[in-house]
Amino acid sequence: MNSKRLAALLLLFGMAGAASVFAGEKPADRFHHDALDQCASCHKDADSAKFKKAMVAGCAECHEANKARAMRTGESGFADAEHKAAAAAQGAAKGPGVDMPMLYDDSKIGKEPNPMAKIPEGEFTMGNDNRLPDEGPERKVSLKSYWIDKYEVTNLQYKQFIDATNRKSPDHFRGRTFPRGKADHPVVYVTWHDANAYCGWAGKRLPSDAEWEKAARGTDGRWFPWGGDFDINKVNSPVRWQNLKLEADTTPVGSFPDGASPYGVLDLSGNVWEWVDSWYTQYPGNKTPSENYGQLYKQLKGGSWFDCSYYQCGISAPAFNRSYFNQTVKNSSFGFRCAKDDK
Repeated sequence: MNSKRLAALLLLFGMAGAASVFAGEKPADRFHHDALDQCASCHKDADSAKFKKAMVAGCAECHEANKARAMRTGESGFADAEHKAAAAAQGAAKGPGVDMPMLYDDSKIGKEPNPMAKIPEGEFTMGNDNRLPDEGPERKVSLKSYWIDKYEVTNLQYKQFIDATNRKSPDHFRGRTFPRGKADHPVVYVTWHDANAYCGWAGKRLPSDAEWEKAARGTDGRWFPWGGDFDINKVNSPVRWQNLKLEADTTPVGSFPDGASPYGVLDLSGNVWEWVDSWYTQYPGNKTPSENYGQLYKQLKGGSWFDCSYYQCGISAPAFNRSYFNQTVKNSSFGFRCAKDDK
């Protein structure tokens, strides 16, 4: 599939700028599959013969030499041979700053809803005046005390929810279970509605954008959970993988202990974009209009392992960054964590 065709396909799943992720470069095979999954998440006719024929034709451009290799569907996790190969290639921790392997069979986090950190009552600095128009104006916001998950919700934790409620499983699950070795990776391919439903089932709720941002920034106005300067050794972001010259992926939650926020909350920058409960609206005092403001899109915060386009590599990592999508969109870089009131 040439870069122009792939860029056109990627335009279909969200922000137009996302197409530039692959423009002019040859991505790894897994990204092809992610791109097609993301197209299918928006196309209601994805199960039609016409849609599938178009997808197969596009894939064949790059994979002419591999026609004999069947594209697998419906498998339960990795086949044994595939898992062994993946474990050999990805099982070790990837680069400095990571304190656990990429793949392992036994969960270190567990299947119960995440432990939580208490965020104390008080003021913090929200927003920023020095970057994008929708991020300002910078201002003081006061919040009551609340709790927020220390980790993003994992594949294993989300499986408990779908098993208990018979909810549809995420697109990367096979046989209603996650890929082998990824129990503690953040769950992805979840819509805002999925995230909201899980939090309710767990006796929690989605955080507001202000709650999420305070948990990440503390009270000293820092840009990143760990401080004022971007550091590829403290975050799972595209620029880190590019620097390491390795194929990007999610990492097990909590893999970057030095990237913790002042409250001990992990992965608030990178790994997966996180749905929050707030609409994408204009901040008080903001003078730059946008047709996207209003009760149209829900926000996501924090950047991810994947997005290296709309804000360029690493620039989506600051805690005041705002992304927005329709509540029904899902892809391989969207996840979430939960919050709850302090009783």
